[in-house]
This record gives sequence, structure tokens and C-alpha cells, in this order.
Amino acid sequence: MNLFWVLNRLRSMSLAEIAHRVREKAKKSLARGNLEGWDRYQCPGPVPTLPGLSEHLETQGDSAWLGCETKRLLAGEFAALGVTWPPRPPKTLFPPELWRLDPVTGDFWPGQDVYCFDIPYRHERRLGDIKYVWEINRLQFLQPLALQVCNTGDPAALAAIESAIQSWTTVNPPFRGLGWNSGIELGLRAISLLVVTTLCGDRLSPTTIARIRAILHAQAVWMDRYPSRYSSANNHLIAETAGEFLTALAMPDLPLAARLETKSRRILTEEANKQFYPDGVPAEQSPTYGAFSAEFLWLCAQTAEAAGRPLPETIRERLVAFADFTGWLTDPAGRVPAIGDDDEGRVLCLGPMDPSYPVSVCRRFADSTPKRQGIKTFHTGGYTVIHEQHGKQALQLVFDHGPLGYLSIAAHGHADALAVVATLDGEPLFVDPGTYLYHSGGAWRDWFRGTRAHNTLTLAAVDQSRIAGPFNWSHKARVTLEDVREGDNWSVTASHDGYRPIFGCIHRRTLFATEQGFSIHDQLDGSGQQPAEVVWQLDPACEVRRDDHQLIIRRNGRDRVAMRFDPTGELRIASGGALGAGGGWVSPAFGEKVPAPRIAWHGLVPAAGVTTTIKLIA
Repeated sequence: MNLFWVLNRLRSMSLAEIAHRVREKAKKSLARGNLEGWDRYQCPGPVPTLPGLSEHLETQGDSAWLGCETKRLLAGEFAALGVTWPPRPPKTLFPPELWRLDPVTGDFWPGQDVYCFDIPYRHERRLGDIKYVWEINRLQFLQPLALQVCNTGDPAALAAIESAIQSWTTVNPPFRGLGWNSGIELGLRAISLLVVTTLCGDRLSPTTIARIRAILHAQAVWMDRYPSRYSSANNHLIAETAGEFLTALAMPDLPLAARLETKSRRILTEEANKQFYPDGVPAEQSPTYGAFSAEFLWLCAQTAEAAGRPLPETIRERLVAFADFTGWLTDPAGRVPAIGDDDEGRVLCLGPMDPSYPVSVCRRFADSTPKRQGIKTFHTGGYTVIHEQHGKQALQLVFDHGPLGYLSIAAHGHADALAVVATLDGEPLFVDPGTYLYHSGGAWRDWFRGTRAHNTLTLAAVDQSRIAGPFNWSHKARVTLEDVREGDNWSVTASHDGYRPIFGCIHRRTLFATEQGFSIHDQLDGSGQQPAEVVWQLDPACEVRRDDHQLIIRRNGRDRVAMRFDPTGELRIASGGALGAGGGWVSPAFGEKVPAPRIAWHGLVPAAGVTTTIKLIA
């Protein structure tokens, strides 16, 4: 075990959490030698069915995509997170080793011979990133096959589903192997299996139905026994609870169903109020993780209503507020900026991947598409969004003045306080760099969530908030929204204290309107006189050239904006290159990174501050 990780994790815990972790560790250790097997979880009964699911499957009419996806899956093809798995012959779609294979390294993770909690996945590097192996074990690829069976009765798709269930249960007995070591994975797998049983119904063989019921029963026991609590109670807790709640609704004959439903109703309501601020901003400070949690909550709310036992209205209120926030974030091309982490997690996988996941989720419970104009500040969540017209040009700005993330570890937040992203006519201009990788990312993981990768000011190449592991922070910058002025001459001022402990200064930034665009004024209040870097990460499709004392940014062969800096300082423009060498990188999808121009102003910040002026070119 990594001692550095353990110490930093302990620093993020309260005494109550430490006591909980000790008790949980003892509980897991006592269970290590209990080879329960599937017999204990056999529970004969009807086909588990989610009430109302079929009525809400908007992609049932997308027969072209569904036909192609079914053909691909039946041909032994599978791809996720930017990686394609080795092809499998149609006659052997689900060999036992499939569930342990890392498609990047070609190595195999431990299987049923190892207790799930004895697999050190957080610090494993030789075998690769466990996210890839978890991805196929979510069984979400069965969802489109089940929809194909529902729509057409396709016997090949039905046979593939039954073969996959048989293979998975054979090599993944309860609590053994990597399919059982993270609650969020169990929650997602439960939903996949419930989609299968709801859409396929009695077309499934009695043996397959019995296997699925046993998996759902065992997973419900696991999630009930080892819930995510304290600093881990983020989207993982919502996922686990959704898995328990939906299992209880679909299998009311389970002995623990009534208790699980009661408990899950309470937790879902509490977490909707905790993980979404009243203004709709997700507490994890990631629009895509917000959408992920919202999709779980929406599915639970729809199912509960169809079952005649609706969830409290406060859940829908939070979802509608999130839809409003998403609507403001959405640019004219329908995209949402890649703020914070994004691992491309989805709950329902019954249609093609939408390039704007938050928008597609919000369409299910609110109209998030009305055109926004003007300035809107989300005071609690910490964002100000501006939509305005400059002649025929549509400008959108997003100013981040929110907290680092959620709970003590802020797992999915980035050190991007006071960052600004911008689109012009729906085309990304100044962008967030994205995520790239998680466990296996190493130094690249740190770069993509560090301050120097974002459109803000960095002092002496030090992050505003200090990284203490792939999903942890030892010090968190505190951000204060100081002033907002609306109207044509709008302005927003905010500050953060991330550099006060080391350099004795506060970074204050004002974003304000100009007649031909906008400007940003950065100032350091305090004693700090350190080398500063003001960064502007451009979209990969942009180009930069110097023109006297200004920079011209082009896109699609057209000059779009001119940038000036006062004082001029030293300007460095670089794309790609070695890690941390000053070149820009953008991650368009999980596991992918591409070079992109990065503009950096370097120098000592004078008492009067540094002003960046962006003039739109008509």
C-alpha cells in the first residue's frame, strides 16, 4: 500500500470517519474467509421489472443505431474510454478471461481466487487502470442488446445476453475478484441487469432469470453492508443507493426489499439536496458528474412514480435547477464546457453517445434549451455565465468562482479557481483542458487538474490547491465572490486565498465587458512578488500568430480575436511537448490527449496588476 496516499487520506478524515474506516476494515477482514458462493443468494421468483421504464426509452425509434450496435456487439467488438478491446470470435463472445483483461496492457487482473478487498487497484500500475476492466464488468453493453430483443425479438441478441450472464456469474462469485470491490460498479451493473430483465421479460430462460436474481440479491447485500460514507459519499453513494432502490422496486419479494426501499428513499432525498446546490450547481463542481448523479436520480424518481410511490418533490426541484444551470452553461452549438473531472460514465446506454451528456440528461426532466441572454450568477455554486451579442457574433463566457469540489477530498474538482472559458459563435476558444486519465494517469493526472493547465493565474508554478493523490487535496483554495454588476457594462470580481499560506498574497480577478469584447484584470494583494504565469489554453482547432504588440487567434482560417497584455511581459506560445514544459494539451475524451496552443504571460505582477484585453474581430 502507498504510505503517502494513506497519510494524506487520513488527513482528510474526521475522527468519526477514521473510527468508521477502522470498523469497516474489521468487518471486511472477518468476511474474507467466507466463500459464500451463489447458492446463498438464490431466490426463486418472477422476472424483475422496473415499472414505467419502457415508456421513457426515447431511443427506441433509433433503429439504425441500434441495428449497427447490435451487429458490432455480436461480432465480438467492444470499445470504451477511447480504447478498443481485442476482438472475440462470434462463437466465443464471452470467454472467462474477458472479465479480467486490461485492454491497454494485455495483462489480467486477479479473479475469483482473490477476495475483492485484497486487490490494491488504487496503486496498481503494471496491470493498467482498473477503470477499463470495470467498464466491461458494468454489463452496460447488454442494454442495447436487450432493447434489440424488445423491439425485434432478435434471437442472436437474446442468446448473447444469456451467454454473457452465464459467463459472468461463473467467474465472478460473490465478493471475489474485481467485480465486487467498488460499490458504484455494483450499482451500475444492477441497473444494467434490471434494464435487461425489464425489456426482455419472459424471453429470458428460467436459468438466466435465476442467475440475474441471484446477482441482484448478492449485490444488494454488498451495497447495504459497505456503503460509501463520509468523504466518499459523493456520486458513488447516489449510484449505490439507486442500485439498491431500483432492485427493491423490481424485486419486492426479496426479504430485505422493504427495508432497502425505505432507507434508499431517505438517502436519495438527502443526497439530492447535498450534491446539488439550490441554484442547481453540482457540488462536485463538474457538469458531467452532475449529469451522472442527475440521471440516477431521474431514473429513480420516474420508476418510483410509475410504481405509485413517488419520491419527494425536492428531488425534482433540484433536477430542474440543475437543468437551468446546464442551460446557461450550454453554448450556441449545444456543448457544455469540460469543467472538472469527466470519466464518461453513463447510467442508461440505450442510444448513441451524446456529445453533450448534461444537455441530453436534462432534456428528460426539463426544457434546458431556451436561449439565454445577459449575465447570470450562481452564487452558491460559484459560477457567473455571460451570453451576449457583438453584432452578428455570439459570445459566451463562464467565470469559475466556486469551491474546489465536494466533501473533504474534493475528489473530482480541479485547481481552476477564477478560470475563464469562452466560446465564440458556438466554437470553443479558451477552453478547460479536460481530464485525460485517473488511476494510471500519474503526473499527467496532476497536470490536467492542476492550475497551470487552466485559464487563470499561477504563482511560481505552484497549484492554488495542493494535490495529495489522484482524488485528494491537502489544501483547498477558498474563493470569495466580491462583486457582480449586471447590465451592458457588466463586471464580476472574485478572489481566492490559495497562495496566502506560501506567498502571503490573495489573487483577485475582475472579468468585465468592453465595447469590442471583454477584459480580465489580475491583481495580487499582499507581499508576494513571485514569478507569475497567466494562461490561456486554446482549443486544438485554433492557431496563434504575433502581430506587433498583440496576438491574433485564428480558427477555420479566419481571424477571430486579438489579445493584448498590459504590461506586455514575456509571452510564450507552445503546443504539446514534454509534460510541464509549457506546451498546451487538451483531453477531448477520457484516455485521449491532443496538443493545443497555450498562451502564457510571464513576469512579476506589478501593484497595478495585469490586464488581458480580448477584442473580437468582426
